[in-house]
Amino acid sequence: MKILQILPELNVGGVERGTVDLARALVARGYESVVVSNGGTLVDQLTTEGSLHYALPVHKKNIFTMIYCIRELRKLILAHNVDIVHARSRIPAWIAWFAVRKTDAEFLTTCHGYYARHFMSHVMGWSRLVIVISEVIGRHMIDHFGVQPQNIRLIHRSVDLSRFPFRAREPGRSAFTVVMVGRITPLKGHQDFLKAMAKVIRQRPYVRVRIIGDASAAKRTYKDSLLLLTRRLGITAQVEFMGNRSDIPRLLQEADALVLATVTQEAFGRVLIEAQAAGVPVIATKVGGVVEIVEHEKTGLLVLPGDPDGMAAAVMRLINEPRLCDQMAQAARCHVEKKYTLERMVNSTLRVYNELRNSSHILVIKLSAVGDIILASASFKALREKFPQARISCLVGREGAALLQGCPYLDEIIVYDYKQKDRGPLGFWKLVRKLRHFRFDRVIDLQNNNRSHLIAFACQPRASYGYRNKKLGWLLSNGIPDDQPGLSPIRHQFRILEQAGVVYDEKKALLEFWPRKDDFEYARQLLNAEWIDENKHTVIGLNIAASERWPTKNWPMPLAAKFCDLCAAQGMRVIVTGMDKDRDLLRQLLGAVRSKPSILVGKTNILQLAALIGYCRVYVSVDSAPLHVAAAMKVPVIALFGPTDPARHVPPGDHVSVLSKKMDCSACYKDQCLTRKNACMSGILPDQVLREVMRLAGRTQG
Repeated sequence: MKILQILPELNVGGVERGTVDLARALVARGYESVVVSNGGTLVDQLTTEGSLHYALPVHKKNIFTMIYCIRELRKLILAHNVDIVHARSRIPAWIAWFAVRKTDAEFLTTCHGYYARHFMSHVMGWSRLVIVISEVIGRHMIDHFGVQPQNIRLIHRSVDLSRFPFRAREPGRSAFTVVMVGRITPLKGHQDFLKAMAKVIRQRPYVRVRIIGDASAAKRTYKDSLLLLTRRLGITAQVEFMGNRSDIPRLLQEADALVLATVTQEAFGRVLIEAQAAGVPVIATKVGGVVEIVEHEKTGLLVLPGDPDGMAAAVMRLINEPRLCDQMAQAARCHVEKKYTLERMVNSTLRVYNELRNSSHILVIKLSAVGDIILASASFKALREKFPQARISCLVGREGAALLQGCPYLDEIIVYDYKQKDRGPLGFWKLVRKLRHFRFDRVIDLQNNNRSHLIAFACQPRASYGYRNKKLGWLLSNGIPDDQPGLSPIRHQFRILEQAGVVYDEKKALLEFWPRKDDFEYARQLLNAEWIDENKHTVIGLNIAASERWPTKNWPMPLAAKFCDLCAAQGMRVIVTGMDKDRDLLRQLLGAVRSKPSILVGKTNILQLAALIGYCRVYVSVDSAPLHVAAAMKVPVIALFGPTDPARHVPPGDHVSVLSKKMDCSACYKDQCLTRKNACMSGILPDQVLREVMRLAGRTQG
């Protein structure tokens, strides 16, 4: 596995040291480690320990600089065949998020702090898995950035125990050194610390104070104010400002107590576990992730933020109670060995890397009618076979949700009721917000219209696949032209899937449908009410209508009536199916028929219809959803085609037979026939259909 970490700089700091520690451990375990930053004092150590470093100005917020970095980082990803791009800060995360587009690398973030709630911070929650360094940061990402709890992975910062050996306190030691480690900024509470130490020094003049860390150029005035405060408090002789240091382990060996005086929410507090590892008793303000590290009076002492008196009292307690110091030091070391070792952090991080590489979250978009959703069942199966460990979700309209409830190849059904509840721009925006929480890394657009292209883009996947056949087709990262007319519907879909590595197999690409046990029970009750036993009777199903917008697809009712009479003459039982909307056609049928077919129009939903079709010996249907249902149920089916092209719409399978009347205007795709009175459908004769029924049913005409 090849890992690329990206962060602003490699100077002294918790994030920087964590990056170097992880890089060293990755190299030791045989992984290729690459780090991208603007450089810094830790680069030499990083490269000496076996990692590669590339300097890019990834710390700058300038848009043109970021575009340059995106281009250069993508080159590095491709050149090194990087598997994971691990971003540890916001600007580098933006650069990394764009750079991994159209590569095989996975994008991952680690959240190291409390991010302000503005747009630039949201990228830290855009990776499919999000590492957080403490429980409070995890809650922060969930509450303020919409990261789903199941996408959070908690990995605490760590300490290399070999660099921080435990030092037992020397009995009877007269000196007492208190240290504070961290960058000099108002958030770290240096003023409170100095005021507290002034109170301690008045009582114990031998106490020495070391402040390790420095101020940035922007905070020089603040550091000057601290120097002035030190003089005013009269403790200049006892306080030493040591600046940034690289020998923290040695300085902790010389310390008797460490104080963390942060006045705002602290994400974690790495220096606390380093001090605890070294056997240095700690005092910390009760903020943020600190409470996960320090258990009051067991592994350290906790005080309220902004309380110099409480802090001074805690230091005096450590001075006056050496036994308490020893007990807390021992307990803290054990706690660090259990939860915060470098090996534990590396193992946990590698588990996340492997989880990210070996899993995938795929969204399939299929918002159209019932028949088209059934036609997608072969695609669902093929995706599951290609990505057995993936979580596969399907975005469907309200009507399609029930169809897929029993689908074994999908993990999740997401409903987009764009005709009613979710209609309009507001409904679309709510959908987008919902979908982005899932962190899809692949989107398969089987709908292929402007709406679905926009949804695919808004999900922010690593790759999106579909046909560029609409104005917004350019939004697809892996779109292809729809330039092969006449393909079967399944083959048409698989052209998209092939872009994601799914191989088309005609023998496997068959339709499926999944009615439930109670659907079959309901269908049997309908047949029983009609005195039909599928074991004794040859049951022939007849679907009388297509959708309302396609009246030209319908077989004329006089012909359908004649077909029912011919079947009855052969001793076969005909069941007529349809929807409530088909009542007018049903009246025409009943006005023309002489036999007594069983009328089940409007008595089933789509799943119950599937179960009912399952009891048929043969099913006859025009080009509509029941045709696909019958094909999916593996029932021999006769498809009656007129204004539409069978090559484009007939479902696959050897059990599907097509009957059509060839006309010079065939496949006109018109919903009205103004010149020939629907001759393509009226040209399909009842005795022709009967002969095909007899053949499929395995009967000879009597």
